[in-house]
Amino acid sequence: MFTPRFTKVSARSKRIPSPATVRVVEERGILVVEDDEAIASGLVRVLDGHGYAVRRLSQGAGAVRDADASIGLVILDLGLPDVDGLEVCRRLRAARSDVAILILTARDNELDVVAGLDAGADDYLVKPFRLSELLARIRSHLRRADARTLRAEAPMQSGELSLDRLARRAWLGSQELALRPKEFDLLALFVENAGIALTRERIMQLVWDGSWSGPTKTLDTHVLGLRTKIGADAITTLRGIGYRFELQ
Repeated sequence: MFTPRFTKVSARSKRIPSPATVRVVEERGILVVEDDEAIASGLVRVLDGHGYAVRRLSQGAGAVRDADASIGLVILDLGLPDVDGLEVCRRLRAARSDVAILILTARDNELDVVAGLDAGADDYLVKPFRLSELLARIRSHLRRADARTLRAEAPMQSGELSLDRLARRAWLGSQELALRPKEFDLLALFVENAGIALTRERIMQLVWDGSWSGPTKTLDTHVLGLRTKIGADAITTLRGIGYRFELQ
């Protein structure tokens, strides 16, 4: 097992990586939020030795600010001195739906694991841990983050309708559409799932992040707004089910 007191593995972490293990620095970096200096410094040293661009915070308050678009993974301790790690996790997930969050903590109770995952974490690893397992999980999460980024960067096209998700802009032919934030999110979901029936519940979960507790009439209002901008025939109402965006 890998001990969280990195002083015991410092000799390993100081080795010069062999050519086979040297990797180009990832485009998507890692943010380590850990207050224990020994754990954090050792972890940063190991990750840096494996080619990752790493930032480190000792408190949770600045995590959302530092987890910018260059960060693909946040390694988060729960026992932080200023803000509870679960609250930091919730704030991170609310701010960025695309970043991977790996909780690294000594809390090994099953309820703690469930609470961490429910707060928005993608993974939960208990200290002490095996270094090889941590690195494997990091690689896995960053691969997924890169795949999500490539998917988000890809332009979307359906007939004369085109969308740029990174710029959050849409055009019908040569005319740019004036869309409200949720209208854009809804249109992107429709175009991505063109020809597929989407239930009202699924749409609300994906576009409103499951946080909408009121009536789903707001969905109908946004669909009506889209129809006036892209054409009434583009979105079909499925009675008792939801909607389907028609292939152009």
